[in-house]
Amino acid sequence: IKISNLVYNNIKNSVRNCNEIKILKNGKETFEAIFKAIEQAEHFIHLQYYIIEKGEIVDKLTDLLLKKRKQNIEVRILYDTIGSYYFPKKIKQKLKDAGVKIYPETKLHYGSFLFTLNYRNHRKICIIDNKIGFTGGVNITDEYIIDDENLGIWQDAHIQIKGASVTDLHFSLLKDFYFATGKDLTKEEKYCKTFSSEKSKKVQIVSSGPDYEQSVVMQQYLSFINLAEKSICVMNPYFVPTFSILEAFKIASLSGIEVSLVLPKKTDSKIATYSMYSYFESLIEAGVKIYLRDDFAHSKVIFIDDEIVSIGSTNFDCRSFEHNYELNAIIYDKEATLEVKEEFEKRKKLANQINLEEFKNRSKTHKTLERLCRFLSPLL
Repeated sequence: IKISNLVYNNIKNSVRNCNEIKILKNGKETFEAIFKAIEQAEHFIHLQYYIIEKGEIVDKLTDLLLKKRKQNIEVRILYDTIGSYYFPKKIKQKLKDAGVKIYPETKLHYGSFLFTLNYRNHRKICIIDNKIGFTGGVNITDEYIIDDENLGIWQDAHIQIKGASVTDLHFSLLKDFYFATGKDLTKEEKYCKTFSSEKSKKVQIVSSGPDYEQSVVMQQYLSFINLAEKSICVMNPYFVPTFSILEAFKIASLSGIEVSLVLPKKTDSKIATYSMYSYFESLIEAGVKIYLRDDFAHSKVIFIDDEIVSIGSTNFDCRSFEHNYELNAIIYDKEATLEVKEEFEKRKKLANQINLEEFKNRSKTHKTLERLCRFLSPLL
């Protein structure tokens, strides 16, 4: 109740009961589900992604969208200017020529360069006819299906929602659409109509960004940590916590709560990787268990007491908490949480738990780089 009240008092999104949900455990499952939903669209398709870049996935998505445009289905796409810097111009033009409405969140030009560079829209949302919605950490990129020699195949989590909470998910996208275009679609009933599911899963959509007075997602994460009574489990690719988050994890662990973090051994940013390592020693000394995966664990998941789980776009870092526009979905359901836990345990078994004594013996060069990158981490 405290978590739901916190979110509602910040952004006025309540817990909705009439939802059917499906946990999508990796990129392959996510793209299959999204493409299937797009195929079945009858009225409109609205997409919003941080990264859209060249490759097999965007080519397949483009073909599907062109096919739906021939059926006179409305298609709108929002993309982040920085994250989607490699969104092919030829594909954008082909979609525009077919009547697809494509807009960057903010344009990259003189006078707004620093704003666009710093305030990025990190959300990943897909809405079909307001009946089905998707959100989580998966971008439109081949990194989820092609094995990279350095990071492997990116592993990520997403969620499919059918029912009442799709309206809240869609409203977040429509607000960003208004910001990008000046066009307010929230006045039209077909974009705001709520469809209830016969299922009764409780979902609450959490949006956050520099346009809010509070750091909503950081408060959400803190609330999860502080309210846990038995266990806290986290999968996240960029673990560069604020002081309050760091202390909350230590307090929870020292209070007897089992705290487990599954993180990547290396990331796509050396600064983020070294900075992340700088926090490990104090956490392990407080009893936190840290497991490092060889592949790039890109999921943004936290669940507590096998009862409540959050899946979304938010990293454990200052950029996500203070500068990015982010979105999480909280699922208040034991069955869904246990499904996520099962995947968490599988990934934990494939990871290596950090041994404190061995970790303390890392080189002086490594420790120096950690301190330097920790200092630079707010600039990520």
